[in-house]
Amino acid sequence: MGFASFLIRRILLGIVVLWFVTVATFLLFFVAPQDPARLLAGKNTTAAQIANINRRLGLDQPLIVQYWHYLDRLLHGDLGTSYLTGTSVNTILKQDLPPTLSLLVGGVVLWLIVGISVGILSATRARTLLDRISTTGVLIGITFPTFVLGLLLLFAIYKPLNQAGFHWIQTGYEGPTQSVSGWVGHMILPWITIAAVSAATYTRLTRGSLLDVLGEDYIRTARSKGLSERRVVYRHGVRAALTPVVSQLGVDIGTLAGGAVVTETVFGLGGIGQASVTAITTGDAPVVLGVVLMAALFVVVANLIVDICYSILDPRVKLA
Repeated sequence: MGFASFLIRRILLGIVVLWFVTVATFLLFFVAPQDPARLLAGKNTTAAQIANINRRLGLDQPLIVQYWHYLDRLLHGDLGTSYLTGTSVNTILKQDLPPTLSLLVGGVVLWLIVGISVGILSATRARTLLDRISTTGVLIGITFPTFVLGLLLLFAIYKPLNQAGFHWIQTGYEGPTQSVSGWVGHMILPWITIAAVSAATYTRLTRGSLLDVLGEDYIRTARSKGLSERRVVYRHGVRAALTPVVSQLGVDIGTLAGGAVVTETVFGLGGIGQASVTAITTGDAPVVLGVVLMAALFVVVANLIVDICYSILDPRVKLA
């Protein structure tokens, strides 16, 4: 019953958060000094043409009426229609979401494996050569711009391999439903680009957290009982040390789901990041609202999963 009540509370809180996001984004876009109709009409336009666009899009109605219509459509699963293309926002997200989800899933798995593994090795071999190399790699990874790393991978790996006749690694996007190996071949370089920067953060975070945990009294007690060092580290230490890592993951998933614009652009993936940039540039409010709402949904779901993981990693944390 405790877990059920926790889940209901978090779902209700998530709904409130999503509603607040729609209000804030709607007001920010329509109260801003820029005129959506003028952005859509272009520079050389008349007042009559702007008025016609406002009337056609419903922008001549009071703001509260416009928001009510938007909210009513939203409750029926309709995110509206693009001002620019006339395409349903649902359709746009359906087309652009798979590349972003592929980037998210693969990148998260890769950076967690690399970041946590190197962090554990670095903490258990503190002040050794491996630790120093790891620390140097972390500094390079954190300071390296994503677009530079992406371009380096294109010139250092993609271009030479394709010139040599090895065409498995490609740019653009191919879904896993078409071919799993083709999907991996198209996504491997974007995954490395995303993971290289984030793995550095998780390496540093895991190392620092694990070093703190290994200095706790209960760790010394476990060692005094004759438990093997491997069991002490992995059974007792790592489990407690992963709590801040999980917390950081909840934030990073939401951020990445909002659109890794640079990575998507460098590798020609498409994705909701590129869609949002185009929509903001052209004043396409329904698409902007749809992308922001989708990103907020990812944040809400990610943080719900984080809270559940807390209770698994630390028995002292209760969900009820």
